[in-house]
Amino acid sequence: MPAKLRKFVSDPLSMVLILVIVVALVFAGLLAGELYARHKADSVVSSVVECVVQDNATASFGVFPPFLAQHLSGHYTNIHIQTAGNQIRDAKGMKLDLDINDVRLQDTPTSTGTIGSLVADIAWSADGIKQTIQGAIPLIGSFVTGVTTNASDGTIELQGALGSIVAKPQVVDGGISLQVEKLTGLGFTLPREAVQPALDAFTAQLTQDYPMNIKADSVTVTDTGVQSQFSTSNASMPKQTENPCFGKI
Repeated sequence: MPAKLRKFVSDPLSMVLILVIVVALVFAGLLAGELYARHKADSVVSSVVECVVQDNATASFGVFPPFLAQHLSGHYTNIHIQTAGNQIRDAKGMKLDLDINDVRLQDTPTSTGTIGSLVADIAWSADGIKQTIQGAIPLIGSFVTGVTTNASDGTIELQGALGSIVAKPQVVDGGISLQVEKLTGLGFTLPREAVQPALDAFTAQLTQDYPMNIKADSVTVTDTGVQSQFSTSNASMPKQTENPCFGKI
């Protein structure tokens, strides 16, 4: 070993500098791996949610423990997801805020893993309700020109040139139902007995049959729309054959 190099290595300060550089390089490598893996996982989860709800979505994993540790163990402590608010399925103007906890990936003949708990807060704007009804209910949609909400009595009003329908959002059979409370001005053009079944079919299509037994817990009318909460617990994630949206997990 050259004398200058031997002197440099034997110098305590030099050894400390070498150790600091090595640690810094290792830390930088781990950080780069952590950031890349986290970004990749965020993209995968976002794409699954986008497939299910048919809107743009962003996802982020909890900061602790580090994502690489979560990935190696197949146990993800918490995931937060938000959608853009354009729609959920065919419901225009719906925005999703989703928290998922205790995700464990384990491939079995019937599932790709389990979820400890999932809580979804969904905001549906009055204008989105109007657009959705106009495009989804043949009989009622043609009459609706506007939707207003009344937070004080928990109702929404479907307004039209010939009259209006006042309905109260309620949780029914794990989904959201619009229960008709008052029908005015439409009696000679739209039979009252035709309104409720049409609304029931409409809401069932939008808010029921979600994967992993996700059900509605509550619904509240606000000044700007309708706020609801859906959840599930101890649920199995479906195989790709059951729901192709989960094929990338």
